Formats: sequence, structure tokens, C-alpha cells
Amino acid sequence: MIADLLQQQPEIPTPPEPPLPQIPGQEVSVTGSLEGWDAVLALLGTLIVLAVVLWPLVRAIARRIEAGAVSAEARHELEGLQERVRLLEESQPRLAELEERLDFAERVLARGQEAPAAVPRSERP
Repeated sequence: MIADLLQQQPEIPTPPEPPLPQIPGQEVSVTGSLEGWDAVLALLGTLIVLAVVLWPLVRAIARRIEAGAVSAEARHELEGLQERVRLLEESQPRLAELEERLDFAERVLARGQEAPAAVPRSERP
């Protein structure tokens, strides 16, 4: 019995909590909800933070949407350019043939100018 009493520790009383200081004109709600100007300021602050964070994202999405929408005018211009490219590609073989003919004509003219200098006039038929 004495051993049981020695093993039991006495209860230490806890000190009472000090009261919260009261600010004049502000009441502390038991539920923790904001009322009055506190709610307005909290809402405005939240909206400002969201606007600053989300504004670049919204602008990027808007640019992407605008870039995807091709106007009829741009589409018509694109079709015209594609037609011009097709015509140019079709004219490539003709251009290559003209280049060959020009090279041939230059060679003939070059040989023609060299021939009279090499053969005297008296020997020409």
C-alpha cells in the first residue's frame, strides 16, 4: 500500500489561459468567419492575387485560340501562293532545257570566234 502511494504522481494543475486582447471596434467570432470590412479586404486581396497569377495564362490561351482561327482572306491568299508554287515547280524542266540550250549556244559562238582567227582568210572556201 505504501509502495502504491509512492508510485502515484500527484496531479499538477494547469494554469488558466490568459484572455485574448480586445481591439476596439473588432469582435472575435466564435465560428471564425469574417464579417464586415475584414471579409471585403480578404476577398479583394484574393481576387488581386488570382488576377496577377492567372493573367499571363489567360493571355497565352487567348493567343493560341487567335492563332488557330484563320480568316477567309488569309486562306484565299494561301491558296494563291500554293498555285504559284505549283506553276513554278511545273516550269522547272522547261527552265533546265533553256539553260542547256543557252550553254550550247555559248559554246558554238565561242568556237565560231576562235575558228576565223585560226584559219587565214585566203584558205577559207
